[in-house]
Amino acid sequence: MIAHIIATGKVQGVGFRFTVQQKAISFEITGWVKNLEDGSVEIEAEGTSEQLNIFIQSLKKELNPFVKIKDLHIEVKDVLKGYKKFRVLY
Repeated sequence: MIAHIIATGKVQGVGFRFTVQQKAISFEITGWVKNLEDGSVEIEAEGTSEQLNIFIQSLKKELNPFVKIKDLHIEVKDVLKGYKKFRVLY
């Protein structure tokens, strides 16, 4: 399954992408995370339904004192893209 997530709020310049990457790796999630020009962060995460649910719930918790997530827009699709690891894209 793939979860496509857009995080808005204070999510750029605060270590959010690297925190997302660490969490994804710890839950054996593959995919990527990148900054968008509008100040939001885009995440594409691939894993089982259970892995994705745990990963998404972890993003809703306080990640570090500098990150302030206003909203997470989440779309889950029953597809696989075959990502091998979780990367930060630039």
